[in-house]
Amino acid sequence: MRIRLASAAASVAILSVVNTAAGNPPPSSIEVDKGQAEPFCPKDKPVEWRDAQAVDGIEIEEERVCWPDNPHDIAAFVKGTNNITMPTLMKTRLAADSVIKRNDRDGDGDPDEIVIKLEVAELNGASPIADESVLDFDIAPGIRPAFWVFAPKTRGMATEDAHSAQANSLLRTPSPVIRVEQGDVVKLVLENTHYFPHTIHLHGVDHPFMDEDGEGNDGVPQTSEGFVLPGGRRIYDISPRQPGTFIYHCHVQTHTHLAMGLIGMLVVEENRPDNWLQTFNVGAGKVRHPSKGSLEAFDQEYDLHYQAVDKELHEIVQSNSDPRLIAKKMNREYDLTDASEDYFLLNGRSFPYTLRESLIVVDPDQDIKLRVLNAQGDLLAIHTHGHKATITHYDGVEANPAAQITRDVYDLAPAQRLDLKLDTTNDGLHNYGPGVWVFHDHVERGITTDGMNPGGNVSAIVYKSFLDPNDVPRIQGVDLGQYFTRAFYERKLPVWQDIDEWNSLGESGADLSQAETESSKAHREEAAEQPAKTPFRNLLVGLFLGLLAYVLFSNRKRARELLYQYWPGKG
Repeated sequence: MRIRLASAAASVAILSVVNTAAGNPPPSSIEVDKGQAEPFCPKDKPVEWRDAQAVDGIEIEEERVCWPDNPHDIAAFVKGTNNITMPTLMKTRLAADSVIKRNDRDGDGDPDEIVIKLEVAELNGASPIADESVLDFDIAPGIRPAFWVFAPKTRGMATEDAHSAQANSLLRTPSPVIRVEQGDVVKLVLENTHYFPHTIHLHGVDHPFMDEDGEGNDGVPQTSEGFVLPGGRRIYDISPRQPGTFIYHCHVQTHTHLAMGLIGMLVVEENRPDNWLQTFNVGAGKVRHPSKGSLEAFDQEYDLHYQAVDKELHEIVQSNSDPRLIAKKMNREYDLTDASEDYFLLNGRSFPYTLRESLIVVDPDQDIKLRVLNAQGDLLAIHTHGHKATITHYDGVEANPAAQITRDVYDLAPAQRLDLKLDTTNDGLHNYGPGVWVFHDHVERGITTDGMNPGGNVSAIVYKSFLDPNDVPRIQGVDLGQYFTRAFYERKLPVWQDIDEWNSLGESGADLSQAETESSKAHREEAAEQPAKTPFRNLLVGLFLGLLAYVLFSNRKRARELLYQYWPGKG
């Protein structure tokens, strides 16, 4: 009896709720305006920069991406700013003494004395006289964390032109990759143009503890030498005996200065005759003039520099223009042990901007050299879709060929480097065939931008047959347009808006100014005049009606007698 009572009551309650829901349908999805989307491939860099070419006699490989390097910069980095023609130098932003190359000491046809000059630049910092930031550099649509970077010594304006706040192409993150040859006599000159003290530590690079003048040469203020103060300079002497992939970084308050961007790769190439190296690879990415040793073993070479940004740290620089306040907040109030990284970058950009300049563009049956640096604060786990690469070197030291590992996830601890051999042979092991194959960090927050996915350090290995005439990958999946908007990374757009023709997973709700129909508006106004209906109230009403129905049914004989007694004509 009790079971039948409960069943009847529940049935009536469910019907009541269903009927209520049927009479009060949910609002339809509305389409959120994403605003003006940026073009995938802006037309602000000459298309001819992408082509293979010779500048001042220097052969420069093609770079089939939307944002290629300036070939005149490449020529200057290879020959030295003291050896190129004036027309070539004037097509760069480099100072005339940025890279000096001279004296073929061993008589093998290339210079062996190299003078490299670095400055310290601040990007997206605060201005003491205006609300706008200084030297804009976007890592993704509308996203501009502050950075400090080592940069080649430049001349002229720091911005693109007099009417722009955009930093010129040499002033950017990451700090540039530096290439020298085994045995070169290198003078690395730090000209501190920043408001804080800095140094350079040559991490993993063969260098003496003291230079020939008895000055410290290790870049550590606590043990080697004092700070390079604002306006000061220091020359670091190296003549590396071992080739490999190493790094250089500031060793002042390293827990913050590295995170701000003062870290870059330093590559020592094997000694080869007539080996004119591309001394700087600004922004990392494709090496457009590889070394003789690299060309002996590989068809192409790429530098991949991974970074991460803690918004709290970088906002300190953007919220103050007084160096004393920045120093207080950064060195005494900021607590790294409570920090979390929010933005994740590959070669200075986050998705979708990575698709403009950090694609690895290949042909079938090639061997590609990848040099990878983890400049983040946490573990990096790079995964290549469609490919299994072979780890050939750890931290600049070649692994025993018999012990080299082929895999599709490559783990790097902070400051660690890996050299990878990417084989595009379609054999089912090294490669599964041509396509647009993404590669990304498999520590999942690395593929987000401040928690929004897709974002972060995602890029792709793209076969040339999958590039359109504008060097844009032929994407088989969803339209990428929404990711080139500020609205997406400001969390204003539903990530599956327009997934189908009726926008079933769009923004829920009724916005009278955009999407609400007259009928739904009338229904809403009518409902507003009625007492509020809630699921709990509907449940109580249903239970009561169910109980009443059961009592009447169970006592139907008595009910008929009462009905006949009081209303004889109805019995």
